[in-house]
Amino acid sequence: MELPWEQVDNLINLALAEDTGYGDPTSESLIPSGLGGRAAILAKANGRLAGIDVVRHVFLQVDPSLTVEVLINDGAEVKPGDIIATVQGNAASIFKAERVALNFLQRLSGIASQAAQYVARVQGLAVRIVDTRKTTPGMRMLEKYAVRMGGGQNHRFHLGDAVLIKDNHLAALHALGMSLPDIVAKARQNAPRGMVVEVEVNTTEEALAAVEAGADTVMLDNMDTEEMRHAVGLISGRAKIEASGGITLDNVREVAMTGVDIISIGALTHSSKALDISLEFEP
Repeated sequence: MELPWEQVDNLINLALAEDTGYGDPTSESLIPSGLGGRAAILAKANGRLAGIDVVRHVFLQVDPSLTVEVLINDGAEVKPGDIIATVQGNAASIFKAERVALNFLQRLSGIASQAAQYVARVQGLAVRIVDTRKTTPGMRMLEKYAVRMGGGQNHRFHLGDAVLIKDNHLAALHALGMSLPDIVAKARQNAPRGMVVEVEVNTTEEALAAVEAGADTVMLDNMDTEEMRHAVGLISGRAKIEASGGITLDNVREVAMTGVDIISIGALTHSSKALDISLEFEP
C-alpha cells in the first residue's frame, strides 16, 4: 500500500507546527550550533513495525541535511533492542524532530501490532480482519496503512466508498413507514452504479430480508456466535457476511469459525496501545 506522500507531508507539517512552532529554547540555549551526532531508534517491546518512512520524512522536513538510514522496514516484526533506524547530523535538529517522529512511529506500530495479533488468531480460516472508520481525525490514511502492515485489510476509507445502511439510517426511514426491503431497494435505485450496498442487521430474520432485497453484504451487529452461524446457513453464499461489535482477541476465532467472510474491529484503530520505541543519541 503506497502512501500519498503529499497528504502525509501536510500532516507532518501540522504535527511539527504543533510541537515546534514556538521554538525549542532547551536546545537553543544549551546545544552548540555545530554539535553533531548519531541517534538510534530502538524497539523496546515486541511488535509489528509501521511508519518508519513517515519518521524519515519528519527528520528530513526538520533538516534536509540529516542522514536517515532505515534498517527495519514496515511490516517486519521487532523485539526489544532492535535498531530500527539511525539518524545522523546536527544534534539540535535531531532533538527537534524526535518527539513528532516517535509519536507517529509508536502510534502506527501499535496499530500494526494489534492487527497482527487478530490476524494470527484466525490463521487458517477463510476470513478477513478489517478496520473501521473509528480513526483519529486526520490520521485515517496512516492508521489504515498500519492495519495493512499488521496483515489486516481496510473497510471503507470514507463515506463515499460504499452504501452502508446502519441502525440510525434504518430508524429514520422506518419512521417514514419504509420496510427493510423498501430501504434496500431505494439504495439500489439511487446509489452510483456498481457500488456495494451493505446493511447492518440485528437478527437472522433481518439478515435474510436484506439479502432477499438485494444487499451485497450484511453486517451482523453484536450477534452471538450461534445466531451468526444460523445466519450464515440461511444466506448460504448469496451475499457477503460481516461480523461486527464486541469482537476481542479472546473470541475472534470463535466468531471466524461461524463462517462469516469479514470481521470488522473498531478497536484496531481506536484502542490500540502504542508500541514502546525510543531514540538514543550518541554525540
